[in-house]
Amino acid sequence: MVTKAITAAAVGINSCKIEVEVDVTNSLPSVCIVGLPDSAVSEAKERVHSAIKNSGFSFPTGKVIVNLAPADIRKEGTNFDLPIAIGILKEQGIDIKDDIHIGYLGELSLDGTLRKVNGILPLVSGLKNSGITSVFVPEENAKEAALVEGINVYGAKYLADIVNHFTDTPLQKTVIDINKYLEDNANTDFTYDFKDVKGQQKAKKALEIAAAGGHNILMSGSPGSGKTLMAKCLASILPPLELQEALELTKIYSISGMLRSDKPLMTKRPYRAVHHTASQNGIIGGGSNPKPGEITLAHRGVLFLDEMVEFPRQVLEVLRQPLEDGEVVISRAKNSIKYPAKFMLVGAMNPCPCGFLGDREKECSCSEFQIQRYRSKLSGPLLDRIDLVVNVPRLTTDELINMKSDSEPSSEIRKRVVKARKIQALRYAKEGIYTNSELSSKLIKKYCQLDEKTSEFLKTAAQKYQLSGRKFDRILKLARTIADIDGADNIRFEDVTQALQYRVEL
Repeated sequence: MVTKAITAAAVGINSCKIEVEVDVTNSLPSVCIVGLPDSAVSEAKERVHSAIKNSGFSFPTGKVIVNLAPADIRKEGTNFDLPIAIGILKEQGIDIKDDIHIGYLGELSLDGTLRKVNGILPLVSGLKNSGITSVFVPEENAKEAALVEGINVYGAKYLADIVNHFTDTPLQKTVIDINKYLEDNANTDFTYDFKDVKGQQKAKKALEIAAAGGHNILMSGSPGSGKTLMAKCLASILPPLELQEALELTKIYSISGMLRSDKPLMTKRPYRAVHHTASQNGIIGGGSNPKPGEITLAHRGVLFLDEMVEFPRQVLEVLRQPLEDGEVVISRAKNSIKYPAKFMLVGAMNPCPCGFLGDREKECSCSEFQIQRYRSKLSGPLLDRIDLVVNVPRLTTDELINMKSDSEPSSEIRKRVVKARKIQALRYAKEGIYTNSELSSKLIKKYCQLDEKTSEFLKTAAQKYQLSGRKFDRILKLARTIADIDGADNIRFEDVTQALQYRVEL
């Protein structure tokens, strides 16, 4: 008789239902796992054999055949241990409820203990969408699994606990209060605060606009002008995550194995600072078993590239498609995986190789050829995808010493950013987007209307500065954000002039 147990396999940050079929035949004792398993799944037979015996149950004396269906999907990870063990125990006559609406996920240790596995949230979410009503997971994964509404989650410490659930002592259903974790969104205690940044009012305003609309920004200035410090301060003015954003981000970090066990839900927007020695796969994602890269880990948050021109050109160029589409597709010979990548790109660079071009105190020692070659590392198509470009001049010694530190704190700036984001969330509630930076060409025509005077001015500017179609659209999206910060219903003339100013500096 063939027994079955239901589980799931990860596909990107989503999952699909897998049926674990177990059959025992009269043959020499052995275990055979088929259905396109990777090495971790193939090794499950040794873990399952010891776990079943050390949990006080008998293991079949014949040949055990385990089929993971559908067989054309690659099975990776250790979450198949528990459903394989359940299938074998059913085959042995153990009284476990044979219900097609129950799922099992978890890794087994040799003594029968259930160990935490990665990707529980997307796995349970996929099972729920396929009709599963109850799921058994390791105790450490229970709170994360309970984030999925509409499914009963039971956390177990041992394999025997699950057997006893059906025969003797039922496990307690895991229930959590999502709002309790979302309260962390209101925390404004950050290490870096804009109140500690002297001067640089224009750059601060540019960063506020970028945070309000989710726009990409590039800062150019001499060493020591405060570019890196202000980029770090940006995290302190980012708006709180909406529930759906938090769940989507949690899926990514769960799959990557980077989710903290004491916090099953991501409650803060990510801030990822990448060193210029990072590889292409490290930033985009990939590998033999594809994993999310930095641009996906920065989803709904910030990806900061310090010394941006020092990154290999090939690495920078692969950012173009994700910046445009908000996702990255990793294609391999056997499969293709799609990861979300809607992030704010924040870049910092020197204006020239020596770093002092345009400095008020120190003279630049670079030739015109050196400057052009240095800046050419940022291609035109990549710059087209950056909404704001701002020069950050280095403060003089007198300014540093005499200037009072009376800058506006991040908490006040954040209030304006949150207000602007709420306006956008309400406006785009039926469009499936959150920010102005996500507007498509069709939506720009709908939400970025200009009066005749402003339209004529922008047309003249487009001809003068030879703006591409992409730059033109980005100026409109930027102007829409500036208007939202001021609470204006429509884009005004001054909004367009300010947006244009931030777009033609480099």
